[in-house]
Amino acid sequence: MILDRYFARRFLQSFLVIGAIFLTLMILIDLIEQARRFNDADLSFGQVLQLTLLNTPAAISEMLPLLMILSTIALFVGLARSSELVVTRAIGRSGIRALVAPVLLALLIGTLAVALLNPIAAATSEQYRHFSDLYKNGGNSALSISRDGLWLRQGSPQGQSVIHARASTNDAELELIDVTIITFSPEGLPTRQIIADGARLEDGAWILRNTKEWPLSSDTNPETHAVTHETLRLPTSLTRQRILETLGQQDSVSVYDLPQLIRDLREAGFSTKQYEVWLQVQLARPFFLISMVLIGAAFTMRHVRFGGTGVAVLTAVLLGFGVYFVRNFAQILGENGQLPIVIAAWAPPFAAILLSLGLLLHAEDG
Repeated sequence: MILDRYFARRFLQSFLVIGAIFLTLMILIDLIEQARRFNDADLSFGQVLQLTLLNTPAAISEMLPLLMILSTIALFVGLARSSELVVTRAIGRSGIRALVAPVLLALLIGTLAVALLNPIAAATSEQYRHFSDLYKNGGNSALSISRDGLWLRQGSPQGQSVIHARASTNDAELELIDVTIITFSPEGLPTRQIIADGARLEDGAWILRNTKEWPLSSDTNPETHAVTHETLRLPTSLTRQRILETLGQQDSVSVYDLPQLIRDLREAGFSTKQYEVWLQVQLARPFFLISMVLIGAAFTMRHVRFGGTGVAVLTAVLLGFGVYFVRNFAQILGENGQLPIVIAAWAPPFAAILLSLGLLLHAEDG
């Protein structure tokens, strides 16, 4: 147990030092990127720094696999150079047994990343998009999904409009059905209500079909002055890409809220595959971090007298990037329905674990 605690402490020290270095570099680079991105918005340094810090938790979450493999490499290269690995083997402890502490620590970090870091990153990412939209577009649009359907808010110099649709027939084409629209004046007073059988976003406007329009002025009878239209054109600042991108931002939803969101999207008629895959990918994250530890150990758990340490480190890093790419590729295939969701999320980390264990057992046997 003393030796396990020692390995765990060395691994945690490497993880924290490497993480601090990467975090500092990432904040400085992102600070410059945010200043360049919002150059036309004339933001103060405090506002740019706020955007950078809001973007940081999500970036840390994405960096975890790289930090894990680099920490493992730093641990075992350091142990090899000080001959501590040789001493460990001399007392009868195998290389596989020496991996127990780093693997358990990786499992703990991965679990904390899912349970704590994911909700924090989701909340800060949502705030980042809110302020980004506010600084770039004046915060004139918003979107939310509930079991009642889809809710949209759009703005213009003439006032705000709230749009509700019971469902969507096609997520890609953004065809809304059973649409209700209420428009407001710049002073916040309702001006008219529109009900339509369907709506389609086309050329900077909502094309409404089979509509009925009621004026909501205080000095008129709405039903008496109601007007019906076969088609009605309602200008909007929203675009199809902007709405679909908002719908597809699963990283701004906490892992705790994803099951309910998936049910709401399914009831509203939207595709839920990407959210289901994302949920499973997040749940599989601890095992993916374990695979990074095993990959790093498979190439660096060797004595320095054998030479080729630089090549071994480079190979481990490249293989780690390869597994990361395979996982992302499998995730895309799962979102497109070309792979079952469970296989897309869980197969890459377990395949990497088995491959690394095979390499480690081969080295132990040799």
